[in-house]
Amino acid sequence: MRRNLQSRDRLRPVDLARAHGLSTQAVRNYEEDGILPAAARTPHGYRAYTPLHAAALRAFVALVPGHGHRSAASVMRAVNQDATDEAFRLIDESHAQLLDDRRTLQAVESALRDLEPGAAREPGGARGSGAGAVVGAGSVGVFIGPLAHTLGLRPATLRKWERAGLVRPRRDPQTGYRVYDQADVRDARLVHQLRRGGYLLEQIAPLIAQVRAAGGLQPLEGALSDWRGRLAARGRAMLTGAAELEAYLRVRETPPRS
Repeated sequence: MRRNLQSRDRLRPVDLARAHGLSTQAVRNYEEDGILPAAARTPHGYRAYTPLHAAALRAFVALVPGHGHRSAASVMRAVNQDATDEAFRLIDESHAQLLDDRRTLQAVESALRDLEPGAAREPGGARGSGAGAVVGAGSVGVFIGPLAHTLGLRPATLRKWERAGLVRPRRDPQTGYRVYDQADVRDARLVHQLRRGGYLLEQIAPLIAQVRAAGGLQPLEGALSDWRGRLAARGRAMLTGAAELEAYLRVRETPPRS
């Protein structure tokens, strides 16, 4: 009877690893990290995994694409510690972040609709309506502090974007302070939104350059289409992860066979 139980329910690390294209060391690491429940040991000290561990690994692997490795690991550790409320809270946070990212995408798309081709700054073209214009003098320019505050950034971030060529403020001739005109503010807003969407500065630079060069928005529209697709993929991955996590929870709640 014991032999039948072993052959039916015992799984080796390699059995779990092969099912997901992992190494056996990765499976052992997941157990040590609490992603898998602790395994029993044979009299010879070998790990004896079971269908419970297989379900846990399926759940974790399915959660990663939608929630990321770190969040997926935290969810599994919470479940394995019987802290399901904490696991559900972590999942809710991921869904809230996805919703926030969708709103960010909508904000970028709205900004695109508001962009007029004539507003794009031509190389060497006019920049505002006066060399010393600032907020309060026709609202044609803004200093770095107020702009950073409006965007929820540090001034150092705007200076970093300037070094990368993403924003090109002029200098006030009297004070030497940076002054951002309407086109600069537009560029800063677009950079900010794309950074929140996961784009790197080197990926954003050519998009901003295209927007400046006579209002060419097509490259940015392509980037937004890609972004939209990635959000949709995350949403579907979350559904898959939820199904596997629910299956794992059911296995955990099933009384062991005698």
